[in-house]
Amino acid sequence: MIGTRPEAIKLAPVAHALAARGLASRIVVTGQHPSLDLRQFGFGAYPRVDLNCAGQANPHAHVRKVAAAMGPVLRAGTDFVVVQGDTSSALGGTLASVRASVPFAHVEAGLRTGDRLRPWPEESYRIRIDRDADLLFAVSDLSAGNLKREAVGGEVHVTGNTGVDALLPVAASLGPARVRERARPRLLVTCHRRESWREGLHSIASALRELVSDAGIEVQFVLHPNPHVQAIMRGLLADHDAIALIDPCIHRELMRRMNEADIVLSDSGGMQEEAPSLGVPLLVLREITERPEGIATGNMRLVGTCPERIVAEVKRLLGDPAAYAAMSRRAYPYGDGRAAPRIATIIDDWLAARRQRLARAASW
Repeated sequence: MIGTRPEAIKLAPVAHALAARGLASRIVVTGQHPSLDLRQFGFGAYPRVDLNCAGQANPHAHVRKVAAAMGPVLRAGTDFVVVQGDTSSALGGTLASVRASVPFAHVEAGLRTGDRLRPWPEESYRIRIDRDADLLFAVSDLSAGNLKREAVGGEVHVTGNTGVDALLPVAASLGPARVRERARPRLLVTCHRRESWREGLHSIASALRELVSDAGIEVQFVLHPNPHVQAIMRGLLADHDAIALIDPCIHRELMRRMNEADIVLSDSGGMQEEAPSLGVPLLVLREITERPEGIATGNMRLVGTCPERIVAEVKRLLGDPAAYAAMSRRAYPYGDGRAAPRIATIIDDWLAARRQRLARAASW
């Protein structure tokens, strides 16, 4: 099930790995991001089902809409469902699977901040999905530990993150990393989290305006597909020559820009997984993260949305070569790029065992 671009990025390797094992898949596109183009991820040859459930301001309403639309798809014949992450599409697929008694797997299970309001509603959605999943694919031992403490009923497997699977082939084709000779340091910035909509986006914009004015920095700001966030950021930053507002771009283009940036500022979960693998320092525009592994390796720092703190951290990094070098070392805290084949093998074996159990039950 795919509703958003991150889901497409992270489930494409899984679909391809399942196909390599002879398991036929249908791609169910919920419509959460209506403009999502799946061709760039190699989904063109897969049978496709469109639920036409566009994203809504109320994520809980979207969950209900997706769950209702998915019901007939499952009743038409489905052996297994795969959902990814923490979106309303993933939870909608979960509820539909439970109602139809169709087993399902959760890719990227076990991520936790411990605060149900940060991120909201994603933290609660993950907990609900993990509670009912038959197979739970954890990124790391830390995520697996979260699941074991919660005593989930499904099987927990540590596989790594499929986002790294998607990244590494792209990274290998990007060529040299950052260019140090340019006159001004370059920041790559993205932000979209709901908890920042009221004040955080304004604070981030304030920090960027100060950095380009006082520190001689150039900013590439990649806009999020969400039209509400886009409108806010265009209104706050459109009149600054040193801040380039870039329309939402495909995964490869975003990775190229990340690879060429001196520092990345983002509240994105995916970019927290990608930055360490590229060896680019990441300042996380959040107060708490469900992906602390990148902080442990030294590739990331939490800076929140306070303008003074953002400005101070950027200046500190640019002015301290040793600190910058420490954050620029490549690390792979989220996996080795082989998560999808592991997941496909586990699903294949699980389905084979299930068929054997059903056959024995039928013969009694």
